[in-house]
Amino acid sequence: MDKKLRVGVLGASGYTGADLIRLLVCHPNTEIVLLTAERKAGQSIESVFPHLGGYGLPDLISLDDVEWPAVELDVVFCALPHATSQEVIKGLLHSVKHSILEEMVAESPSSLADRIQGEVKVIDLSADFRLRNTETYGEWYGRAHQATDLQTKAVYGLPELYREAVVKGALVACPGCYPTAALLALVPLLRAGLIEAEDIIIDAKSGVSGAGRSLKESNLFVEVAEAMHPYGVGHHRHMPEIEQELAVAAGKPVTISFTPHLVPMNRGELETIYVRLKDGVSADDLRAHWMDVYDLAPFVQVMEKGGMPSTRAVRGSNRCSLGVFEDRMPGRAILVSAIDNLVKGSSGQAIQNMNLMFGLDETTGLMQAPMFP
Repeated sequence: MDKKLRVGVLGASGYTGADLIRLLVCHPNTEIVLLTAERKAGQSIESVFPHLGGYGLPDLISLDDVEWPAVELDVVFCALPHATSQEVIKGLLHSVKHSILEEMVAESPSSLADRIQGEVKVIDLSADFRLRNTETYGEWYGRAHQATDLQTKAVYGLPELYREAVVKGALVACPGCYPTAALLALVPLLRAGLIEAEDIIIDAKSGVSGAGRSLKESNLFVEVAEAMHPYGVGHHRHMPEIEQELAVAAGKPVTISFTPHLVPMNRGELETIYVRLKDGVSADDLRAHWMDVYDLAPFVQVMEKGGMPSTRAVRGSNRCSLGVFEDRMPGRAILVSAIDNLVKGSSGQAIQNMNLMFGLDETTGLMQAPMFP
């Protein structure tokens, strides 16, 4: 590119914000010009995150102090809490007179995407634009959606499955971490008719950073260390998001059994997924299909037969590692999916989306190998 993309990070003092900055300072095509944080406003990024000192980054400011038209941003990463993003993004786009808000007449979703030509592209890391049905959003997040007009124009940003839509997108909703690991494993198999859409069981485990950086008694060291516990049992907010995308893949409604667990580690996510095979299909067939679908996907690693994905083997990387095994129960298979919840599950995937939206190689700034030990 002739010039660097001018980047803003809203909500820079959280874990996802910190990982966005960590990755962006090494991206050859970006320049961070805006960082916001409400509780840390007025502080330097180095005082909040010492590991990010020395990069010449701007100080943190409050959202209320941002003069949107004057900032001249190319892309905004929104790492704000749920329900906050939708109002902030709508206000931002109004402030810069963004064409995504204009009334548009289109005969199909693809022609609608072609007409969206944004002055500023927005990548949202919250859940505010992930659910296509705003009534479903209200049911699971406890409040009515405040930007229904924008929801119809948002693109679900899982690049391996929706690459063409992401490339054309002006507002991209990054998937949740649990949905990312589950959908990369399940969607290709459902699309190909290799597994049944019924009886899908997802046993998910995540590091404590997945719960965010705000002070919560349940996240204190003595509450988390030397223990593991389930949460959101039977009613976790990622369930409708997973079911939404699985239904698209299967061509019919899908209901899953999903139970997340908090594990005493900083980062990482592992999902063990139990599926029922279609007649005549084996675990080897699932692996072969994954290898075919993800042959050119730089961040999806399909393990060889017997290879076991693990959180340590993806830590700090934008990689999703997939493995499949025969179950002792006839006609069933066990899928294993591992990601770093802060990278492929959040900030790294957001940058992958940015790369595609601006015509860059999707791997730019994201080729860090996993950290070991």
